[in-house]
This record gives sequence, structure tokens and C-alpha cells, in this order.
Amino acid sequence: MVIKWARAQGFYKGDDPVELAEQALPKVKASGAHFKAVSYDELPSIIKRLRASKISLPTQLALEFLILTACRTSEVLGLQWSEIDRDDKLWVIPAIRMKSGKPHEVPLTDQMMAVLNKAASLNVDNGLVFPSDVNGRPLSNNTLRQALQKRLGIDATVHGMRSAFKDWAAETTNFANEVSEMALGHVISNKVEAAYRRGNLISKRRQMMEDWCSFLSEREAKIISIQTKGVKI
Repeated sequence: MVIKWARAQGFYKGDDPVELAEQALPKVKASGAHFKAVSYDELPSIIKRLRASKISLPTQLALEFLILTACRTSEVLGLQWSEIDRDDKLWVIPAIRMKSGKPHEVPLTDQMMAVLNKAASLNVDNGLVFPSDVNGRPLSNNTLRQALQKRLGIDATVHGMRSAFKDWAAETTNFANEVSEMALGHVISNKVEAAYRRGNLISKRRQMMEDWCSFLSEREAKIISIQTKGVKI
């Protein structure tokens, strides 16, 4: 900024010494630190354990809804009933609660709607879907972490559930990378791609979330073993 100002004022001409210095500096390696996640194969059993646990109902429902939607903790905990469109089965997260600063649409599956129907019985007058059963206020990030790590004994972060979803999409489906990236609410880093991708891929994302929820509820087709000339297939 100093160099640009100096050029604009006519005090300096020539190459930018900062840019030249940057070229000579060694590349900074990524730390490799990630949110600790579980394998996606473990999630169906985790959901079963969650439902069978004695964890408070608001916390149970919030954590399950987070896994089903693959949304961020803050997005789920701040969920208001006014953001849910039951007719179109759509959750529209306002821009103010999105990391990208833009509204985000989440297609709702039957499993997600079932969680919301259970949450409707919590009966609070502040519009929150998952209110604390202690004071009616939004649950804290720490509440979900404690439920996952202490009560269920899962060695992972709540945010790591999103990583499990991403791994599942990449390793077991044919959905394009941008579909899962949009489902996670990530900003497209490539400016050229972002300029041309004006849609939100909602139809493809709806099918992907249906497949994800089917996987979590273990409703995928079972593999049948066939014997052919003594060889098991």
C-alpha cells in the first residue's frame, strides 16, 4: 500500500521491491492441521448411539441435524423456524449467518424433516428450532462438542462431521466436486469458475443429500454374494 501510494504521488518509480522480495522468499508449507474427523462409515452407528443416548432432546436433534445437513455448527444452532420452507422442503440460511456472507439454500430430505418435526415439540416462543432445555437460548458449540466427545466417546470434532461428508461424496459417489462444495457452503476460489457458475446446483444437491441420508440410515442396496464356478463374486 505504501508503494502504491508513493507511485500515485510521484515519489517512486520502478519495480515494487516488496514483490521482488516475495519471489526470493521460500514457500510457506501448510501446517497440515485439520479438524479431527471420523470415517464416514462410522456415522450410521454414531447416529444410532445418539438416538439411544440420554443426551437432552434438543442436543440430540441438533447434532443429528448437523450430520444430516453437513452444515456448520453455528448455522444449525442459530436455525429459526422462519428459515424453513416446508412446502419446498428448503432451508434458507440468511447471509448474516454464513461464512461466505451470502444466503445459502439447503435442500431438506425426509430424514431432516423428521428431525424438525420432533423439534417442533420443544415449544419455545423465540423462534429457535433447537433451544436449550435449560434457558431456551441457542445451544452452545461446547454443548455439541461435549455430547459428541464426552457422552458418546467419539474422538472427533463436531466440525469434522463435514469432513466425513466430503470424504463420502468424493470416495463413494459420482457427484462432481463443485456439487459437494456448494452443499458445504464453500466459496468457489477460482474467479473464472465463480463468474460462470451463477446457479446453486440445487437439483443435484438435493439428490446428493437424499443419497447421503440414505447412507446414514443404512438404506442403500445390499451387496448380494453370487457363486460362479466356485468363485465368489
